[in-house]
Amino acid sequence: MNLQASHIPVITLLTDFGLEDEYVGVMKGVILSINPRVDLIDITHNITRHDIRQAALTVDVSFRYFPKGSPKGSIHVIVVDPGVGGNRKVLCLQQEGHFFVAPDNGVLTMVVQDGRAEKICSITNKKYFLKPVSDTFHGRDIFAPAAAHLSKGIDMLCLGQEIPLSDITRLDVPAPFVSATNELVGAVILIDHFGNLVTNISEATFERFKDGARSREVVIRLGRSKIQGVSKSYDSVKIGSAVAVFGSRNLLEISLNQGDARTYFKARIGQAVRVKL
Repeated sequence: MNLQASHIPVITLLTDFGLEDEYVGVMKGVILSINPRVDLIDITHNITRHDIRQAALTVDVSFRYFPKGSPKGSIHVIVVDPGVGGNRKVLCLQQEGHFFVAPDNGVLTMVVQDGRAEKICSITNKKYFLKPVSDTFHGRDIFAPAAAHLSKGIDMLCLGQEIPLSDITRLDVPAPFVSATNELVGAVILIDHFGNLVTNISEATFERFKDGARSREVVIRLGRSKIQGVSKSYDSVKIGSAVAVFGSRNLLEISLNQGDARTYFKARIGQAVRVKL
């Protein structure tokens, strides 16, 4: 095993920039100019423009798969920042052995959903900014250099003053609930590249609700459509047929075998999904 390579820090990038413009490449250039010995990983740059909620979910289901530890663990840079240049803060947050550099707009809501954070600071120390700072590209001039300096081992409080968890912005994330008619009611919170409808119903919540009943005994309703039971895989049904599965995020998905469930169901974010025994 190459011990030297194993100590190279990891910086991940998650943005809504797409890949048509120079923005992602320039951020990488800034990071490598400050610390050329870093592994840069693209989680995705195809977050729907300005979709803070989608970014928050993507961060939460991704970061635990990267190395953790300090100072040579993973640093996650999230630039989904419709308030760039305004009054929102830029945060550095430490949690579960990872660092997060992100705008204070709710994008870290899922990371701190248990009400804990090891340390949070507001990034204000201009010593660690590029100069001059653009009003429209803080990803290049603040986020990227802050992450690069963190990867070199500086204490995060060098970036700015520590703030309490209560000071950061959090999204109002809908939670599934049991209705008066004894239905587990959730919602579509993400539609992925394949058109799968990802809900906020976790496998653990589902198991508690059905309380020992067999998965095939439940009915899932989306609008006027019904799906009988939860399957193990997409190909449990015929090609073109609807199926409910628990995907890699451990969340209930409504899918179409080798098709696009979004188009088939004319689905939208926020649409109710009902589970009944």
